Order: sequence, then structure tokens, then C-alpha cells
Amino acid sequence: MKKVREVKELQLWEVLKREPVFECPPWISLWRETLRLPDGQTVKDYYQLDQRDYVEIVAWQNGKVYGLWRYKHGPRRVNLGLPAGYLEEEEDALVAARRELREEAGLISDHWRYNGAFCIDGNRGPARAHICVATDCREVDSCASDDLEEQIGEWLTPGQWREQLGFGGVATLGAALAVYSCILGDFQENLL
Repeated sequence: MKKVREVKELQLWEVLKREPVFECPPWISLWRETLRLPDGQTVKDYYQLDQRDYVEIVAWQNGKVYGLWRYKHGPRRVNLGLPAGYLEEEEDALVAARRELREEAGLISDHWRYNGAFCIDGNRGPARAHICVATDCREVDSCASDDLEEQIGEWLTPGQWREQLGFGGVATLGAALAVYSCILGDFQENLL
């Protein structure tokens, strides 16, 4: 695995003050920070949004990837996504991925790969989407999801995923990132 390049000339921002504006644990917290930049400049009222990390699961079976059609209130429309869910406190991403895949899709796998974590909004908060890949998935039981939205599952080929991305059928950042990196990107060749 390649190491992230260090850029020693760049310095971190210093948090001088952090105060809560709104808190609704465990879902969301809004903070107002006062920062000192590396050049000494002070920035007041820099807002940070703390949300929970979550997993996006790319589940493969016979050259196809499992997708879920469901309404998402953020984009306010029905769209195609992947099985996904929040990490519990101190939970490992692969443990959460195994749980969520079974709950949302009724699928399990013995073959997993962690493909990294990516900050959702680099300016406003540290929440990350963890991308996990399961191959040779198999059905075990009906779904026991506690999600609010109704959903319809479908196995799609990489070409069908590409079409949905082109048509705007995939509306959420985490799902789009996972599709690009694990279904349409070079990573796919290493899976099959």
C-alpha cells in the first residue's frame, strides 16, 4: 500500500476556541470555531458540522453489483444507491459493512476488502464515507432493515451502473464515489 505524501511546508490550522451551536446526538452537531491560520490570521465564526461516519458497500455476485432504488430526502428523489449505513460508536468499518449488507440486502460474503475512507465535505466536517467491497455474495435471508425508506434491490452490470451515473440516477456522493472507484475504475479488475 502506498503511503500518503507528506508536505511539510503546509501547516495545520489551530483551533483557539470551539463552542456548540446545536447538538442532536448521535446524529449531528454544529460547532462555531475560532481558528488561527499558519500565517497568524485569526478567523472567527468558522462553522463545523459533525456527523457520523458511514459505510458504502459494493456487493458483487456473478459480475454484477447490488443496487438499491430508494427515496433519499437529501436529494429529494428516488435514486440508485448501494447498501449503506452508519458506524456505531468505535465500530470497525468492515464490521459495520457486514451488518449493513445483511440488514439491507439479505446478503453475506466471506470475501471483503476495505477500499478507504473519504471525507464527505472537506471544509465543514470530518465525517467519512468508508468504502467496503464484498465479492461472491450470497443470499441468506430476507432483509431486516430498520431504514425509513422503502427500497427495491437490483443486480446491475458495470455498464448499467455507468448508464445510471450518466443519467443522474445515482444522486449521493458516497454511492457515486464507490461506483467510480470499485465498479468503473481500475480497482474492479483487481476484484474479479
